[in-house]
Amino acid sequence: MVDILNLALPYFGLIFVGFACGKVKSLPESGLAWMNFFLLYVSLPALLFAIMSKTPFAELNNPPFLVATTLSTVAAFTVALVIGKVLGRLSLREATLAGLSGGYGNIGYMGPGLALAVLGPMASAPTALIFCCDSIFLFTVVPLLIEISDRDHPSLLHAFGVVLKQIVLNPLIMSACFGAAVAALHIELPVALDRTITFLQNAAAPTALFVLGVTVALRPFDRVPWEVPGVITVKLLIHPLAAFGLMLAFGPFAQPWAATAVLMASLPPALNVFVIARQNDAWIESASVAVLLGTFASVVTLTSVMWAIQTGRLAFP
Repeated sequence: MVDILNLALPYFGLIFVGFACGKVKSLPESGLAWMNFFLLYVSLPALLFAIMSKTPFAELNNPPFLVATTLSTVAAFTVALVIGKVLGRLSLREATLAGLSGGYGNIGYMGPGLALAVLGPMASAPTALIFCCDSIFLFTVVPLLIEISDRDHPSLLHAFGVVLKQIVLNPLIMSACFGAAVAALHIELPVALDRTITFLQNAAAPTALFVLGVTVALRPFDRVPWEVPGVITVKLLIHPLAAFGLMLAFGPFAQPWAATAVLMASLPPALNVFVIARQNDAWIESASVAVLLGTFASVVTLTSVMWAIQTGRLAFP
């Protein structure tokens, strides 16, 4: 258990350092803008590109794994959306964001670094595939549902145009696709470029976790909306259980692949949930609470999953 804590605590420790700094030092939230830009457009894309480009392309061709992991995300998203509608009596737009909170984990900020730390290099391919499939699904369905709920844009054609634009302009998805192309074509990067990418990717995890801590610290709340505990339960318990069951149903898969799927499903709600809520001017306070409480609760749930993987208690045939 000490080994697990040694792996997990640095990740949560950086979040708590950022949280403490956000509470102690009164700096304007606008100061995070460049850090977020660096993460979303430079460092995290470099990390995903490196993972995909250095993974043999044959390992990326695993349709049953893609179907199983995506179905687990679809299930979590749907259950959380229904909880938002029933418990919170939310509009379709707000319930969609609740579904995003229940289905989309911190696979960008925490996922790659944590998976590689727990499972080693064998986790790189499944981590990248999960990121791409989850992102494409959620950044397709969420804008589509939000556009449909917008009375100013009732046209499905307009909604699909918005969806396509968000996917094409998403730097994380595109960097993973470029990395896969490099792997497929066996392109050798120049040494200087490869070292630059390595330098950038090493900055991704610590910067992301610190920014996550600061961001949730700057989001005060007066109450916990009714639907938020249910949404967090879906993300931290139902999503990993669904991933576990679907790994068994669609398998057998190699232990590192199946364990990576469960680990990625166990991650807390992504910071992007709050960002997207703010962009759409809906469910903002609830999204902030979900990210904050979900991150704190995952100290127990995510660490438990890591312990089960490391000790062999979470094993697949």
